[in-house]
Amino acid sequence: MAVIDQLTSQEAIDLENKYGAHNYHPLPVVLSRGEGVHVWDVEGKQYYDFLSAYSAVNQGHCHPKIVAAMTKQAQTLTLTSRAFYNDMLGKYEKYASETFNFDKLLPMNTGAEAVETALKLCRKWAYEVKGIDENEAEIVVCENNFHGRTTTIISFSNDPIARKNFGPYTNGFIKIEYNNLEALEDTLKNNPNVAGFLVEPIQGEAGVYVPSEGYLAKAKAICEAHNVLFIADEVQTGIARTGKMLAVDHENVKPDILILGKALSGGAYPVSAVLANDNIMNVIKPGNHGSTFGGNPIAAAVAIAALEVVKDENLANNAQELGDLFRSELSKFIETSSIVNSVRGKGLLNAILINDTEDSDTAWNICLKLRDNGLLAKPTHGNIIRFAPPLVMTKEQLLDCVSIIIKTLKEFES
Repeated sequence: MAVIDQLTSQEAIDLENKYGAHNYHPLPVVLSRGEGVHVWDVEGKQYYDFLSAYSAVNQGHCHPKIVAAMTKQAQTLTLTSRAFYNDMLGKYEKYASETFNFDKLLPMNTGAEAVETALKLCRKWAYEVKGIDENEAEIVVCENNFHGRTTTIISFSNDPIARKNFGPYTNGFIKIEYNNLEALEDTLKNNPNVAGFLVEPIQGEAGVYVPSEGYLAKAKAICEAHNVLFIADEVQTGIARTGKMLAVDHENVKPDILILGKALSGGAYPVSAVLANDNIMNVIKPGNHGSTFGGNPIAAAVAIAALEVVKDENLANNAQELGDLFRSELSKFIETSSIVNSVRGKGLLNAILINDTEDSDTAWNICLKLRDNGLLAKPTHGNIIRFAPPLVMTKEQLLDCVSIIIKTLKEFES
């Protein structure tokens, strides 16, 4: 078999199982093409994509403007490293900084890299500005968080699958309950060495857990009162996904450090970033931090185009309107459903809670049936199914998807 030969779905799955590390458990569907809100498998069957590569493809698959920017730049200059200047990075840094109202941007590639960068930035600020003794800084995080899979990040995860047998773990983190302002206040009051509070505005991997209204604004005020940096991980919730450009915008919160990734490139290329104002970012000096690929010309061109698409096509407004419609339509069904307990979310980041235990395979089986019916989604935490379609979806397409979801769920009603 030649490498370029067309594979069947089973052949592609068999190749991954034999030659790839088994670090994922994909839904058994093999995709070969994508456009807008749709993807196609190798046999040519069309599906609605209701995961968007975990919100990386907010602008839709293979958006022509983003692809054109990537192609043009790839034919011109791909990589210089940061040993030299290139003519695209400054443009990108200016455009993104002005878009999100920060003084400076530090470019990286993946979401986990950006989180690591934010942690380093926060610690350096703690020692050089706040005056915490070296190696004593602590960062507050939330239980059931998901910020990536590096050694440091899993050190403050409470997911046993992510943690077990990867120690020893990194110190310097305090875990508190998510959506608990009293716990945050007590922790900051009793720990003068706290430098930052790292939080997801909505906990995505935990099952699209939306905090109480006002939580983010009050948490930011508590941080300010204790001279602690509020660090917003918007890798999944940012770039219009929740109905605003950032999820924190729903409460008019300005993070001290903002972490972006995923849809910052529209899913076309690995691009992430950390943004902060000069009083924080200026602690980073030459040699302190970097990346060979971070800030490369392709990444810069792609990110500019991806952000322009979000603005030009009013994707935040679309996410807001369609998200309200999605939850409204699902709620009507849930009123008389025995298989679904609730729907929750914000914008087009939503989830349904299946009426079964976390260790059951009901949600997985529902996703298999959704696949058969032409829609792709994936369970999280056993009995939760996350729904996050591309933000370029139309009202007609969304209602078609709602029909598919309800039709599928009815097949599992007792």
